[in-house]
Amino acid sequence: MNGDRDAVLHAVSSAVLAVTRHLSVREVLQVIVRSAQRLLDARYAALGVPDDEGAFAEFVAEGISDEEWAAIGPTPRQHGLLGAMLREGAPVRLPDVRRDPRFDSWPRAHPVLKDFLGVPIRDGEQVLGIVFLSNKRAPGGFTEDDQRLLTMFAAHAAIALTNARLYERGRELALVEERTRMARELHDAVTQKLFSLRLTAQAAASLVTRDPDRAVRELERVERLAGEALAELRAVIVELRPAELDRHGLAETLRKHVRLLDRLHPASFTFRLGDGGEGEALCGLAPETEAAVLRVAQEALHNAARHAAAEAVAVRLGCEGGRVVLEVRDDGTGFDAAAASGRGLGIASMGDRAQALGGSVRVSSEPGGGTLVRMEVPR
Repeated sequence: MNGDRDAVLHAVSSAVLAVTRHLSVREVLQVIVRSAQRLLDARYAALGVPDDEGAFAEFVAEGISDEEWAAIGPTPRQHGLLGAMLREGAPVRLPDVRRDPRFDSWPRAHPVLKDFLGVPIRDGEQVLGIVFLSNKRAPGGFTEDDQRLLTMFAAHAAIALTNARLYERGRELALVEERTRMARELHDAVTQKLFSLRLTAQAAASLVTRDPDRAVRELERVERLAGEALAELRAVIVELRPAELDRHGLAETLRKHVRLLDRLHPASFTFRLGDGGEGEALCGLAPETEAAVLRVAQEALHNAARHAAAEAVAVRLGCEGGRVVLEVRDDGTGFDAAAASGRGLGIASMGDRAQALGGSVRVSSEPGGGTLVRMEVPR
């Protein structure tokens, strides 16, 4: 008995430590759900964080594939059993959730849930969210011990979730301060350059007829000032890090971007995080690496959406041999990659971003054969 108890405590400790290593709110939620599912041997696990509009600001699940999520449709609203749990803030354990009077029907593609265990994640009187499990793999459903264990884990998860929110708010404040600083730099440096550029161009225009040699020198100065202004503007732009990366991290930001494209375009856009636990290895990437990978992905997806006439566009993100790998593949019209190298379609800019990190971008395509953009950069 003591051995079983020690094993459970060790599992809880490992799960809580896993949560505290992830500072993004989205990452914390994913680790909570994954750990709870393993801890209590459930087929399905989910966690919802409510918003103020009757829905869920965040909703993550384990045991359901991306394809199944797409078939299920929008995330649930705060009604039925989930709404009651948010209002009452009390654990719920049921042998068959379908027989509970608070149960609502599921969407057609939703998996069939039977035995159910749900526990609120609380910060004092405030319910931060609910974590719930269904379809315990061992026969007999969830027990009182399971409920106590999930309640204990939810208490630790509340601390981790609160810390993650505070951390994200701190990062957002730091980001605002940084962007304010860069705005000042943009104003002080680039604006002065552009003002000088305008005056010099005006002077050159007035000298064209009466002093052509001096006009040429002034135009050369215009060219130099324009180059300096462009270089400083690019330096400021490179420093800008998408706010979504700070809130959700690379994988989730890219997943959301792909889902948006899937809704906006007739082609099918899908996202897959690498196999074999590679997704976990993506945590803790340097900010400049995350930003570069996201920008290359956005450029490649933009090209696929606008030019490829594809029916399907697939994005994969993972790690291979200690390197971050991004692949964007479409089944569209393709093009002569050799002829397009270095011009158009953002190929040069994608390559520059990768090379700045010691990596590379390879574009493989041929007319009628679709296109593959593969980026590799060190972790």
